[in-house]
Amino acid sequence: MTYFENQEFEDVNFTVEAFKTGEYELCTFSRCDFSKCDLSHCKFIETRFIDCNLSNCKLQETSFQEVEFNNCKMLGLLFDACNAFNFDVHFDTCILSHSSFYQMRLLRSSFANSKLEGVDFTEANLKGRKLVHCDLLNASFERTNIENADLRESVNYAFDPENNSIKGAKFSQGAVLGLLKKYRIIIE
Repeated sequence: MTYFENQEFEDVNFTVEAFKTGEYELCTFSRCDFSKCDLSHCKFIETRFIDCNLSNCKLQETSFQEVEFNNCKMLGLLFDACNAFNFDVHFDTCILSHSSFYQMRLLRSSFANSKLEGVDFTEANLKGRKLVHCDLLNASFERTNIENADLRESVNYAFDPENNSIKGAKFSQGAVLGLLKKYRIIIE
């Protein structure tokens, strides 16, 4: 496996130029297009992705350890196919719509200023996480651990509080109405 350390990749279109499977440590990818690339079995350690498109990439056994994504487009990613060992990702100002975190432990991950439309958090562990200024329209929460999580600054979430662990979770007064959606009641 090829090893890359402290390297910067700028304006590379990996849909044209082949992406090398390998281990990337302390690297930065800026304005790169990875859309539909196969990143399976790669290892990213303390790596940053800035202004990149990673939509529809394959992530079979991909390792993300202390990885930051800033202003990235990441549609349809199956993070649940990643290597779970030391999984630690941080998203800021990203579009993660229609991605999946099914059954994942996200205890060291963070989500800020991101669009999480249609994201699957089924059976995920978000205990104590803070989702800051995120849009959770149509996100799936089923048997999800949201205990002590902070969603006060996020919007458009709707889930069944009886089907999720929510003890100690924090919600904003206006957005908490999404927790009553299943009852089909009228609130005026």
